[in-house]
Amino acid sequence: MSADPMDITASCHCGAVQLEAHLPGGLADTGRCTCSFCARRQAAAVTATTASVKVTKGAANLTLYTWNTGTAKHYFCKTCGIYMYHQRRSDPAQCGVNLGCIKGVKTWEHEPVKWTDGVNHPSDRR
Repeated sequence: MSADPMDITASCHCGAVQLEAHLPGGLADTGRCTCSFCARRQAAAVTATTASVKVTKGAANLTLYTWNTGTAKHYFCKTCGIYMYHQRRSDPAQCGVNLGCIKGVKTWEHEPVKWTDGVNHPSDRR
């Protein structure tokens, strides 16, 4: 997949929430995480700059899930339950955007997807 920077649009399943974002590494950094939450969610994500993520429709229809340190912020559509994006714990200046929500993307074309070790998160090391 191309590592060329790109701007994307994304939406949830029901269309209540839409967003735009800039992906500095294009779709080349598609990945999943092994942390307790992501391992259950199983959605592949791509990296966007947090400053570039703009909810263009339905901001009031997003719900937030966070736990433990509260650094990672996961946003879901209240209506259909689809995970849209999250602000990363490893780098709050980055967001992971759900690959499956991006307009025109066929998620199966990005397999195999690399995994990031979220179980042994650098922030947990003392």
